[in-house]
Amino acid sequence: MIAIKKVLVATDFSAPSLSALNYARAMARSFGASLHVLHVFEPLWITSADVVGGGVALTTMMQGLEETARKQLDEAVTEEDRRELGATAVMITSESPAREIAHYANDHKVDLVVIGTHGRSGLSRWLIGSVAEKVVRLAPCPVLTVHHPEHEFVTPDALQIIPKA
Repeated sequence: MIAIKKVLVATDFSAPSLSALNYARAMARSFGASLHVLHVFEPLWITSADVVGGGVALTTMMQGLEETARKQLDEAVTEEDRRELGATAVMITSESPAREIAHYANDHKVDLVVIGTHGRSGLSRWLIGSVAEKVVRLAPCPVLTVHHPEHEFVTPDALQIIPKA
């Protein structure tokens, strides 16, 4: 039997990653596992000469972006997630999201990583790269990739039929 005790979902707050969060919640509930929600904040590499006002404006802008990301992460993890799934929300700053996701999974002995994928192909995939694809290669455990819109995973026996009065 497969024992899944820790589920990690990586989010960039996009529609695919929010779909992945739904899958991760369902998997954690099904297996009685804890849920880890990770956002890797990627710093912008802009020289102070590129920003009006120099370094002060750049620092202020980065702090604002980081604060917004923290707020989105806190909103993504509900009180119900924390109470029922022992959910933890973690934000790490790094230039390499895939590597950080794999390191987190390894360091916390995660049993399953769930990650959304944008489904890019061709030139955009080559230029931007695929974090999900890199995580699949680097992760120390199985990785479930989720597209948006996702396949509905509610089964008919889970639905309740309410008789008309």
